[in-house]
Amino acid sequence: MQDIHAALKRYWGYDSFRPLQERIIQSLMAGSDVAVVMPTGGGKSLCYQLPALVLGQTVVVISPLIALMQDQVAQLSEMGIPAALLNSTLPPEEQRTVMRAATQGAFRLLYLSPERLARQDTIGWLRQVPVACFAIDEAHCISEWGHEFRPEYRQLSALRQQFPDKPIAAFTASATRRVRHDILQQLQLHDPHKYIASFHRTNLRYIVHKCEKQDHQRLLLAGLRAYAGESVIVYAPTIATVEQTVDFLADRKISAIPYHGQMETGARRRNQERWMNDEVRVLVGTIAFGLGINKAAVRAVIHTSLPKSIEQYYQEAGRAGRDGEPSDCVLLWQPKDAGLLAYFIDKLTDPDEKERAWQRYHAVRGFAENGKCRHYQICHHFGQVPKWQRCEMCDVCGNLPAWLAEPPEEKLRSARKKTPRKAEVSTKADVPTKAEAPRKAEPARLPAGAGGTDLMDFFKDWRRRTAQRAQVPAYVVLSDASLEDLCRKRPGNLRELLQVFGIGERKAELYGSEIFAAFEAFDQGARAAAHDVAQVSPADETIRLLGEGKSFEEIAQIRGRQMTTVVNMVADLIEKGRVEYRVDWVGAENHQRIAEVVARLGSQWLKPLREALPAEITYEQIRLVVASARRHADRES
Repeated sequence: MQDIHAALKRYWGYDSFRPLQERIIQSLMAGSDVAVVMPTGGGKSLCYQLPALVLGQTVVVISPLIALMQDQVAQLSEMGIPAALLNSTLPPEEQRTVMRAATQGAFRLLYLSPERLARQDTIGWLRQVPVACFAIDEAHCISEWGHEFRPEYRQLSALRQQFPDKPIAAFTASATRRVRHDILQQLQLHDPHKYIASFHRTNLRYIVHKCEKQDHQRLLLAGLRAYAGESVIVYAPTIATVEQTVDFLADRKISAIPYHGQMETGARRRNQERWMNDEVRVLVGTIAFGLGINKAAVRAVIHTSLPKSIEQYYQEAGRAGRDGEPSDCVLLWQPKDAGLLAYFIDKLTDPDEKERAWQRYHAVRGFAENGKCRHYQICHHFGQVPKWQRCEMCDVCGNLPAWLAEPPEEKLRSARKKTPRKAEVSTKADVPTKAEAPRKAEPARLPAGAGGTDLMDFFKDWRRRTAQRAQVPAYVVLSDASLEDLCRKRPGNLRELLQVFGIGERKAELYGSEIFAAFEAFDQGARAAAHDVAQVSPADETIRLLGEGKSFEEIAQIRGRQMTTVVNMVADLIEKGRVEYRVDWVGAENHQRIAEVVARLGSQWLKPLREALPAEITYEQIRLVVASARRHADRES
């Protein structure tokens, strides 16, 4: 065990393990099968990376995402640990080079996709590799009862037959009892050592707020302004909503970047890196964003609609506060969200899949609507029975952020009504809550009056440039926690640098001289470069492009948006009187047909108009004519 503690300090720069890590590592090194359920940010990857290093053999890691593999390999290489990945993105010659080196035991970690492992030629080649064990990341994907079931993961059940003497370790952050049982069965684990961490993340404050359409954007805006200067993830239900939200925020001077599955791969990657590197603080994404994201200092995750399941919500919300500091998980949902989820469930054709989807729907609807403590509900859902009934860190237990608390006049009105549940969900607006206390624990906090904030900003700028030079995400160079400790301790020599959290021998060797030079430059007056870029309002840019005679398709291409997003923005501008409606956008004949139906049914709702018009008339055409009708009605009133 001296070896694993020495390796932890030498390569990772950590003095101690997190809860359960050491026991999991001991089990793996003893040759046992292992099943691990550990929340996001609990340190799962260390549990299989460190044994590979100490045992001197290769741990084969099965991972579902190429981007995740690339980031982990980059991080390990920065630490001086030989690692490689094998997937279709590599040129054939490079694949052959990796395979030859692996058979010679050149790598401690080797990352494969489940599809790659299923190939017969891969199995034959792996038998020549000195394999210590197999680590299955995101293991809940193997279960049909899991919220992210992937059929290709089912093929991993053949691992036991192909490699009967090799230990298998399954890791997941979110698995109910049923899914955990399915994982054990599918992977045929032999008398596995089971490690299930608590699902109670005490630093997270859960806030679930049901709101009407007219309040939704106002509350989102209030929330983001409350977290100004902090890293935030906003989850939106559709690609169109992602783009519209980014444009809505930009028009209100809040820089945000989009992330969704239909973006070009390079653009998606660049946006993720800009957010990871603190160039932009707010990222708005679909569920496509987040798997394997290793950013510790996320102060808030805001969901703008009801998620499909508690598992999905727990995993996504759990990307907040991975550094252990107080962070908020906010769910702003509308009644229409439930209807949209039900609509998509009805579209499912497989009866078993539909039944599972309905069960998830009822569970997440209950989580949002009933009056029980949010932390208690989450723990109970995953099979953990807490001994407490109240967490004091959720809206039900009366802990609300100031930006969501009732305005004084509403509070007075509510008090007069004397509703029975008011005491239970008291906002405590006048009492500082735990999550509104200083964000960093006092011992690690930089002294504000001694240039601490400037120094941290200076080193974040250094980290950003270093990461760009190495073409790796910023956290691969140094984590936020490491930067905090670095700025607080201000090491003057190599021995002191090695005492900084997260700096092992390899990182000290790579960056030591640069870090000392950065301290010297700061002391001589150097400061972080400004990164604020003057942002053009999306609405103003769209108006300009329309004035240049650009079509909706051309504007969508120039702005990197879907055409639906552009049309919706133009329709909004028409209603506000900033753009004049043009009949040629929809065609004279279509305009006449839509206008007649609008005159008959009104312009309040689009769905009855869609149902009353021929299929060849598009939603976008209806939206534009409706905008014109609404503007005309406003003028007359």
